[in-house]
Amino acid sequence: MTKLSKRIRAIRDKVEIGKHYSIHDAVALLKEVSSVKFSEVVDVAVNLGIDPKKSDQAVRGATTLPHGTGKNVRVAVFAQGDAAEAARESGADLVGMEDLAEDIKAGNMNFDVVIAEPAAMRVVGLLGQVLGPRGLMPNPKTGTVTPDVTTAVKNAKAGQVRYRIDKNGIIHGAIGSLNFDASALKENLEALILDLKKAKPASAKGVFLSKITLSTTMGPGLIIDQASLEV
Repeated sequence: MTKLSKRIRAIRDKVEIGKHYSIHDAVALLKEVSSVKFSEVVDVAVNLGIDPKKSDQAVRGATTLPHGTGKNVRVAVFAQGDAAEAARESGADLVGMEDLAEDIKAGNMNFDVVIAEPAAMRVVGLLGQVLGPRGLMPNPKTGTVTPDVTTAVKNAKAGQVRYRIDKNGIIHGAIGSLNFDASALKENLEALILDLKKAKPASAKGVFLSKITLSTTMGPGLIIDQASLEV
């Protein structure tokens, strides 16, 4: 408990509440206050100027990060025939139909992303109660329901992150690892922000990107000065 208190005090001494940090300063500070022995995930929270209760202001999609996430992504694909073979050749970790569905129902969830060809949704649709709460249900808007499983698998393996607003109108996602250099994290964040801007609902009024906060697994949240981003 004493160690935890010292760590928290050290963070509080270095972090200025309410300050807007440039992306490079934020990454440098997160690295400085990190005291764990593993490479922490760098997360971003983007507050959007939308009404999450309105269906026409829902924001959902996917972004392929130019420098990946730093994580080895395991991909499960629901497909058969040529599409199944294409998925395997593209690096999918699990490929199947009813057999894969049965494994999932049995609690075998050793994957991070689920992709399905359209014809397979008759099987995947029955897994909604299992995949849905975990954010794993394939969806055309995120490119995970597609006839082109080859591209979908390659995107997932390359570091594609999916996003959707929560009930408070906030997008959450990982943009890399703390062992990335600041330039790589900046470019990953810019890719996400650019896609969010493209996804702005026509009915959304006022400032769309109201706040961007960067944090790590065990670290503080730092508000990012949007002027430091080139998007």
